[in-house]
Amino acid sequence: MTNQPVKISNESTSSKTDNFLRAFRAVVVLGILGWLAFFVYSNTVNENAEKPFKLGLDLAGGSHLVYEADTEGIDPIEIPDLMNTLKAVIEKRINVFGVSEPAIYVETSSIVSGEQHQRLVVELPGVTDVSKAVEEIGRTPLLEFKLVDLEALAAQQSISEITGKGKDGEDTKAIVKVATSSLLAMGEPYIDTGLTGRYLESARLEFTGAQSGQVANEPVVSLRFTGEGADLFAKITRENVGQQLAIFLDGEVISSPRINEPITGGTAIISGGFNPQEARDLAQNLNFGALPIPIELINTQTIGASLGQEVLEKGVKAGVVGLGIIILFMLLWYRLPGLIAGVALLSYVVIMLALFQFIPVTLTAAGLAGFIISIGMAVDANILVFERMKEEFLSGKTSRESAREGFRRAWGAIRDSNITSILAAIILFWFGSSLVKGFALVFGIGVLISMISALVITRTLLMALPEVEQDRGKVWRFLFGSGFFK
Repeated sequence: MTNQPVKISNESTSSKTDNFLRAFRAVVVLGILGWLAFFVYSNTVNENAEKPFKLGLDLAGGSHLVYEADTEGIDPIEIPDLMNTLKAVIEKRINVFGVSEPAIYVETSSIVSGEQHQRLVVELPGVTDVSKAVEEIGRTPLLEFKLVDLEALAAQQSISEITGKGKDGEDTKAIVKVATSSLLAMGEPYIDTGLTGRYLESARLEFTGAQSGQVANEPVVSLRFTGEGADLFAKITRENVGQQLAIFLDGEVISSPRINEPITGGTAIISGGFNPQEARDLAQNLNFGALPIPIELINTQTIGASLGQEVLEKGVKAGVVGLGIIILFMLLWYRLPGLIAGVALLSYVVIMLALFQFIPVTLTAAGLAGFIISIGMAVDANILVFERMKEEFLSGKTSRESAREGFRRAWGAIRDSNITSILAAIILFWFGSSLVKGFALVFGIGVLISMISALVITRTLLMALPEVEQDRGKVWRFLFGSGFFK
């Protein structure tokens, strides 16, 4: 009896292993996408979700406030930093009042003369009462320290007295004119020192002791300056011993202490005859943000919640209808690969919605339009691949070889078209207004994700299909063909 050697086909074993790995990768991809879809659904229907969709003012409704900053006399080099500080201050105060998801940003507008106006835009979703919106921002005090020119101040105060004497029959206009001329000759009664709330580190309520020379247990506000502010405060007090230093809050003098000696500790005391509650409120307001520069409310706008809901519903409806039409076309024209493209397109939508919740991206009406447009862009890469794949399949290659070659040949066109779209989105985002930025951000993310979905999801699922040769049968040729009547 002769033992015959057993022959094992390495090619067959390798083929089965490759098929298993392709199927396993497809299952993993579908599993991850299923988990993402469940995550998006759960966060959408759950009112207390940790990662809800963040809707912009035009979709959620709310108040739009525009403040203009007074930058007169400020070095242009310092203005950007001051505006960023102002933005941080307002944002901190609004967050304290519990306004959900405020949007605060700086805009620089210019006129024909070339003069620039610095504006701070505040958007408060859900707050449809403008007066309430302004109240939510609260009192943001402007803190200033100015030296007092006693002679000029006395001249200024004398105007009212002189005007009062004119009521006895004298020429009031002439008297006021003379007094005003004298005042102008004396100059401003307060001299700017450059020390403002921008140098403030903290403020707190304290009560004076009997040994301080003040009324015992008088409530005062203790200020601590930053390192730069402490140096500036020390310089001011060192050079002006014996003079008065007026403390202004929102343009009003609340205290004018005399500088008895240089103060190098970086602290100051505000005493203005406060009661404990007033001193506590002042300290809190200063901690929540002493404005580095004064601002003025110049424009308000209210968007009703019903209008925002209508825009959102119409946008979602347009997206669903557009997505359905695209998937139907892909199924009818590309058949089995079209089904794969439909799954990849649904996956693209799921990934985008998950990113909107994870990042999170503030969705506006313009952003929603960018998302809908990007759905059409998402299927573009699949069409390029399928057309190349069809040519390879008709030339006699198997379905899997055709798919592999189709991706290779289409990659150059997919790469170039998507890069140009992403560059356009970056330019729009960099130079556009807030409305354009919302569109550019969502569109740019959409183009990037669409390219990934086509090259990863579509390829993984397509390569997991059974390998079919052109002469296998009419059914398979039909499934891998294209056109309505072919």
